[in-house]
Amino acid sequence: MDAIEVHELKRRYAQGFEAVRGVSFSVPPGEVFALLGTNGAGKTSTVELLEGLARPSAGRVRVLGHDPYGERSRVRHRTGVMLQEGGFPSELTVAETARMWAGCTTGARPPAEALGFVGLAGRREGVRVKQLSGGERRRLDLALALIGRPEVLFLDEPTTGLDAEGRRGTWDLVRRLRDEGTTVLLTTHYLEEAESLADRLAIMRAGRIVAAGTPEEITATRPSRIRFTLPEGVDAGRLPPSVPTEVRGRRVEVPTDELQQTLLALLRWAEDHDLELPGLDARSASLEEAFLAIAGGPEDPDGAAADVRHTPADTTKTEVPA
Repeated sequence: MDAIEVHELKRRYAQGFEAVRGVSFSVPPGEVFALLGTNGAGKTSTVELLEGLARPSAGRVRVLGHDPYGERSRVRHRTGVMLQEGGFPSELTVAETARMWAGCTTGARPPAEALGFVGLAGRREGVRVKQLSGGERRRLDLALALIGRPEVLFLDEPTTGLDAEGRRGTWDLVRRLRDEGTTVLLTTHYLEEAESLADRLAIMRAGRIVAAGTPEEITATRPSRIRFTLPEGVDAGRLPPSVPTEVRGRRVEVPTDELQQTLLALLRWAEDHDLELPGLDARSASLEEAFLAIAGGPEDPDGAAADVRHTPADTTKTEVPA
C-alpha cells in the first residue's frame, strides 16, 4: 500500500476559483517526494488536503490508507506537519514549547531528543521563542513535526531562513528519516534542495501536474550544454560542422542531447588543430533549467511569478494559498 494516494484531486474556493484541477500521484513508504511549482500553482492547496485541513471538492486522497479529513483521528497521530510558520506562543521557552507539544502528541519522543535532532539542544532552557532567529524558529518547527515519530512527514518550505550549515543539516536529517522508513512530502522553492533530496518529484502549473518523475528524468527533458571561448586567432567558421554551435562574440555554446559524443567530437577537433579551449565547461541540464521551461519560465500563464531560489536568504516567504 502506498503511504500517499491522490486521484483526480480538485479544490475549489468559495469564490469559484479552482486551485487544484485533477491532480493524481502516489508516494510509496520510505520515499521523499517533492511537489514543485511557481507561486499560485496549487502546491499549498494540495498539501492542505493531504494534511486533512480541508475536504476536497472532488477526487480521492488517502494517507496511510485513510481519508485524512474524514478519518482524521486515524491519521493525525501518525503524521507530522511542518507549516511555513509555526505560530507558537512567543513567551514560552524552547523547552516549554516542546514539552507542551509532546503533551498533546500520542507516543511522543522525549522533547530533548527532538530538539537535539535539529541542533537546538543548547537553546532549550532560558531562551524564549521570541528570542530565536528566523532560522532557529524553522528548526523548532521541524523538531515539533518530528516529536510524534511520524510515519508520513509533510515539510512545507522547511529550510526557508536557514543558513547554509542549517540547510545541509536539515537535508541530512531528512535523508536519515527516509532511510529509517519515513515517507516525506516536501514543497520547496530551492531547486537544489529538491534535486538533492527527492527520489521523485512533480511540477505543478495552474493547478495541474505537468511533469513528474525522478530528478534525472525531469532534467533529461532539457538539452545538455558545452561552453568555451574561441581561442585567439580562431574564427567561428573553423568550428566542426558536425557540432551545432551558438556563437556570441568569442563565447561559444553547444546545446546537445548527446553530451558525451558531442564533447568527444569537439575535443578531437581541438586536438587535431592543436588548440586549447579556454573556459571549457560541459554539463547536463540542471533541474532549475528544466523547471523554468516546464513551469512556464519567469511568469506562468496566470501571471504568477516564478520564485526560484539560488542562494540561502534569512527571510520568511509565505506561499500564495492557491
